[in-house]
Amino acid sequence: MTVALIGVPPEPGQLRIGVAIDVPQPWGEELTRRRAEAGDPAAEFVPAHITLLSPTNIAETHLPLVEAHLAAVAAAHPPYPLHLRGTGTFRPITDVVFVAVAAGISECESLATAIGEADQLVRESRFAYHPHVTVAHDVPTEALDKVYDDLAGFEAAFDVDSFTLFSHNGEGRWRPYRDFPLGG
Repeated sequence: MTVALIGVPPEPGQLRIGVAIDVPQPWGEELTRRRAEAGDPAAEFVPAHITLLSPTNIAETHLPLVEAHLAAVAAAHPPYPLHLRGTGTFRPITDVVFVAVAAGISECESLATAIGEADQLVRESRFAYHPHVTVAHDVPTEALDKVYDDLAGFEAAFDVDSFTLFSHNGEGRWRPYRDFPLGG
């Protein structure tokens, strides 16, 4: 999920959703704190995560269809190990520094592709999907450089056994709505 659409409520009759893999503790808290220290205002609204579906507005009436689709996707994909290691950046295209996914890339890609196949979730994207954990976005160059260097040695390994559907009303934090366990 990105911070996009924060402060902009969805249209009447719509819900804003996103789907992500939470980074578990203690790493999630550490990466969210580091994002805040870099001056990224999104840290207040978005905990550390790997996006599977970025913010998407859907009709409220489509939520049951989306939930059924997400349950089917989760059931069809087994749990898998994920390894985060080191930093990367999307500069000069966008001012983003991230913690890299070192193992579990193809599994994240497979989940993101399958999630995006529902008619209600098809959306245009400016960029190809690249699983990562954002740790600084649209902050001064010095802050980007600092978090890039400071987290270059970061490493975490954990099992992904579910993903989460989040909702957002245009204000405050993204809220977990429902977890979907992998492998059914």
